[in-house]
Amino acid sequence: MIIGCVKEIKTHEYRVGLTPSDVKSYVMRGHHVLIQSNAGTNAGFEDESYRQAGAEMMAGREDIFSRSEMIVKVKEPLPEEYPLFKENQILYTYLHLAADKRLTEALMARKIKGVAYETIEKADGQLPCLKPMSEIAGRLSVQEGAKYLEKTFGGRGVLLGGVPGVARGKVAIIGGGIVGTNACKIAAGMGADVTILDIDADRLSYLDDIFGSRITTLYSTDANIESVLKESDLVIGAVLLPGAKAPTLVNREHLKLMKKGSVIVDVAVDQGGCVETIKPTTHDNPVYVIDDVVHYGVANMPGAVALSSTKALTSTTLPYGLMIAEMGLEEACKQSPDIYRGVNLYKGHCTYENVAKAFNMNYVELSSLL
Repeated sequence: MIIGCVKEIKTHEYRVGLTPSDVKSYVMRGHHVLIQSNAGTNAGFEDESYRQAGAEMMAGREDIFSRSEMIVKVKEPLPEEYPLFKENQILYTYLHLAADKRLTEALMARKIKGVAYETIEKADGQLPCLKPMSEIAGRLSVQEGAKYLEKTFGGRGVLLGGVPGVARGKVAIIGGGIVGTNACKIAAGMGADVTILDIDADRLSYLDDIFGSRITTLYSTDANIESVLKESDLVIGAVLLPGAKAPTLVNREHLKLMKKGSVIVDVAVDQGGCVETIKPTTHDNPVYVIDDVVHYGVANMPGAVALSSTKALTSTTLPYGLMIAEMGLEEACKQSPDIYRGVNLYKGHCTYENVAKAFNMNYVELSSLL
């Protein structure tokens, strides 16, 4: 199979879909890999290392799209990339379709086969290709939130860890999954006063066992959310429904309860966000203020730590990518339930139920198309 990897064009997205080590793995199995020049430079991978691994380096992305049977990316395509896709081409990347109807319709019109990292799912419900980025985003959420609490960035001027004789900053984390757990590790490690909310009692018990008296666990109800919003300096949105739009748990009216200069970091922004007033932002303009509350909505947070993120991501995406290249997508879906669940679009059809529900589209079971 001919596999193509292009330079990401999203603002301040420095990650790359394939490392030189990945290229070598494909090439050793008889596949041909096309890499756009400087695609990996910002993540620490020079063109020469790709050449040595066996890749064919190309200057223009248009030729890569034209020749490739499978495109491996990191982030969802942007509008200027839509026309470059061709019918039956496999797109293997994060898609987050439920938050972007325009993208969904564009890829369906091109009749591509869209495999989303974030919905590749194991039998036990784990999301192996989403997990490493969730871990990184969770840790970064507190790091960024602490920065924007500084007065120079419009925040309250609160130091999360406090100092002797001064109260610690209060952090509320809504959602106790991978993002929330990793946010909790950093917030508690900084010495903040941390409360984490979830609807799963077993998960709260687990978190209580892990963190003990360093945190407070609360069942996620409207009343408890309102209570922590009133007290918190930093609120982390960490709610995920695989492949679906995130539920809105903090609405515009809730902002009136919050302290002036408090900060919201919504990690779920690329799935629509769990805060009504959140909107996607970029690393060069990451925050905005509504009702005296600072909102941070960067949709590609792990891109800021591109070297760590790329290595973590590709270690999980490579095995599935190799399986698709070896067998073809159709046979890979028959052999791997994980990959089967990752297919969101197939030749003009929406094959992931949560995406179809988001836009009232017709959902087609993938098995009927294979």
